[in-house]
Amino acid sequence: MSKGYDYVVVGGGSSGCVLAARLSENPSARVCLIEAGGRDSHPLIHMPVGFAKMTAGPLTWGMKTAPQKHANNREILYAQARVLGGGSSINAEVFTRGHPGDYDRWVEEGAEGWGFKDIQKYFLRSEGNSILAGAWHGTDGPLGVSNIPEPQRTTRAFVQSCQELGIPYNPDFNGPVQEGSGVYQTTTRNNRRCSAAVGYLRPALKRNNLPVITGALVLRVVFEGRRAVGVDYQVDGKRMIARADSEVLLTSGAIGTPKLMMLSGIGPAAALRSHGIDVVQDLAGVGENLQDHFGVDIVAELKNHDSLDKYNKMHWSAWAGLQYMLFNSGPITSNVVEGGAFWYGDKSSPYPDLQFHFLAGAGAEAGVPSVPKGSSGITLNSYTLRPKSRGTVTLRSADPRDLPIIDPNFLADPEDVKISVEGVKISQEIFNQPSLQKYIKVRHFPSREVRTNADYVAYTRQYGRTSYHPTCTCKMGRDEMSVVDPQLRVHGLDGIRICDSSTMPSLVGSNTNAATIMIGEKAADMIRGNA
Repeated sequence: MSKGYDYVVVGGGSSGCVLAARLSENPSARVCLIEAGGRDSHPLIHMPVGFAKMTAGPLTWGMKTAPQKHANNREILYAQARVLGGGSSINAEVFTRGHPGDYDRWVEEGAEGWGFKDIQKYFLRSEGNSILAGAWHGTDGPLGVSNIPEPQRTTRAFVQSCQELGIPYNPDFNGPVQEGSGVYQTTTRNNRRCSAAVGYLRPALKRNNLPVITGALVLRVVFEGRRAVGVDYQVDGKRMIARADSEVLLTSGAIGTPKLMMLSGIGPAAALRSHGIDVVQDLAGVGENLQDHFGVDIVAELKNHDSLDKYNKMHWSAWAGLQYMLFNSGPITSNVVEGGAFWYGDKSSPYPDLQFHFLAGAGAEAGVPSVPKGSSGITLNSYTLRPKSRGTVTLRSADPRDLPIIDPNFLADPEDVKISVEGVKISQEIFNQPSLQKYIKVRHFPSREVRTNADYVAYTRQYGRTSYHPTCTCKMGRDEMSVVDPQLRVHGLDGIRICDSSTMPSLVGSNTNAATIMIGEKAADMIRGNA
């Protein structure tokens, strides 16, 4: 059975929700959004604190990396959202955009028109900030951004400890200066998560020209010659075709998009043939150039129950629920990852090369070390902002139900190891400052036995993990490894664009959600201009 539309958007994540909402503003454009996951109806999605419970489980694909040869051959849990809103429905809601220099570098890498002065307006258009305004901030955009209402006392102590170490206070990581320490702004509005599904898609759902199909597995993009004409998908066991008279727009993210491209016959020809897939377009860069932030945690146990961990106890948990229900306040308004810093592992770097995330709790995410049962803890995570290591996403088989093989190739470059180790050492120094020492009983990770540089390298290889920022697997540019041009059109094909984080030429020095939403905004303008 087939149905006709102008645009078929594949993947209802951060960018897909933006595109579907923006393109359907034109009442005569027929837009269809197809998502593999379900509606974003789970209550945990909408509570800021819910992030801690969603890094594994039914709202994710249940992925793991291939064994990481530079990280003790560990298979690292790799949370990728499977729900409307994508990453913006399950992430830690941290709102950072990266450094202007990141986008100017994209231009050098072949993405003309994506320099900071070109894209800043899209950041401002998307942003609905409840506190900040002016040249660096939008106040009326669909994406709600606000301050954490009551930062935890350990978060405040973290920010003070950073200052004691010489990392100055910064009230706005998205302003003219990125470096410093402070409390993150979050993608929340009125103490509820503002995902792309909530901010962009929900208001658009009442339009008759925007059907949203959930629980649908897209099998392949359908081609007639070199032109994409629709997508073949399965829902409730039924095969369907959504025809696209204008364009097929892929927004399945840096893991899902290259997988779908390869299943559709677009990618490295030899690899496709080895799976028995007919080659539509030989593109060597599909699934290559995977970049992600490799975060290393340090964990301390507290003297008292001064972090969010105390709400692991039944009676405290019930109290928190009541407080949120009745007064829209209390610990449930916290995103857990409240505090942050941008600083230098290499003092000669022109802008910060490390980012820190302070969690007012321990063991909040799947696969992260914790403190002894019954006690409360805190966690400080750091990562190298612009890693040099490059990984891959490849097909396991030609069966669309099979998860792809994800190999971020973490720590392959010695420079990444060096900066990561500096991050762990600086994290420890922050924990050692007077403001946090008041609360800390003992640091469990790294233990006292970690002393020499070799010990720190070993710790980094054993405890580092993904920071959930996969990007760049269908990169934009003009070289032979690029997959799309600066208009996001797939090289050598018609009627198909990729409009998500997979098109970044290189990873930005921050969390990636705001940048992905910006890509959706700019893509919508390009597509509307070329309709």
